[in-house]
Amino acid sequence: MNLYAKLLLLGSICVAFVAVRWSAPSFNKESLKGARVLVTGASTGIGEQLAYHYACLGAQLVITARRGNVLEQVVSKCLEMGAQTALFIPADMASPSDAESVVQYAIEQLGGLDYLVLNHIGPSPYRIWDGDVEHTRWLLEVNFLSYAQMTQKALPTLEKSNGSIVVVSSLLGKICGPFALPYAATKFALNGFFGGLQHELAMQKSNVSITICILGLIDTDSAMEKINGYINMTAYPAHEAAWHIIEAGASRQSETFYPWYTFYACLFRDWFPYFRDQAIQNSYTYNPQINKEPVTGS
Repeated sequence: MNLYAKLLLLGSICVAFVAVRWSAPSFNKESLKGARVLVTGASTGIGEQLAYHYACLGAQLVITARRGNVLEQVVSKCLEMGAQTALFIPADMASPSDAESVVQYAIEQLGGLDYLVLNHIGPSPYRIWDGDVEHTRWLLEVNFLSYAQMTQKALPTLEKSNGSIVVVSSLLGKICGPFALPYAATKFALNGFFGGLQHELAMQKSNVSITICILGLIDTDSAMEKINGYINMTAYPAHEAAWHIIEAGASRQSETFYPWYTFYACLFRDWFPYFRDQAIQNSYTYNPQINKEPVTGS
């Protein structure tokens, strides 16, 4: 395909994307009043903002993360903001029994489940990969396998409630980049697994929808700490990202992108590989003397 044809195709896809977005199902806020929602990774960042938005919409919430004392504060604020119910359960998603127990707890406490919002991630160094395979294996357990396990546990209940699974993924699960190889591997795994599961559920005429959320750089404390000295680009607000996720899940979109550039980056990925790689490499700063120490997030 020559350059002109590629540009023409790109323009056509962009127009189609705008048309689809314009005609996408509208978001009915009232539909979330009383909705039974489980949000993971809800002590800070995007997960915390998700909890607050759901609370303002009058949902019934169960939230989870590792730190119970922080979750207790988030729950208190959710109740003040209008949540019909707000409960928490501390859990370590590296433990398969914890992942399953969280779903069981939410089902028992809420009397079922309408939304399973999978958002948690484990801390991971942001640096040139040092060959630590054990860390990659552990991160796959937290960032991917626990998602699959919680989905398996929740599916029967979600089938009864015509419910939804919302998966928070990343542009790094679509486009390869430096410094975050274990993290990116887990996000590629999420996109592949849940993208395939969407097909299987559709073939089985299931009542359950899956929304995969592709996020760019969001201004959470952990993300800002990680990229310091590595990359200089605009970070978008966590509260806006959270609202976008909720809207996409409630309108049962199969895939959504935030902020706007993530969609076009995915189009650009396969059409112009040389320029793609140059753009990625030029976006980062690599100094072997500076970028050699691990930086972890929470």
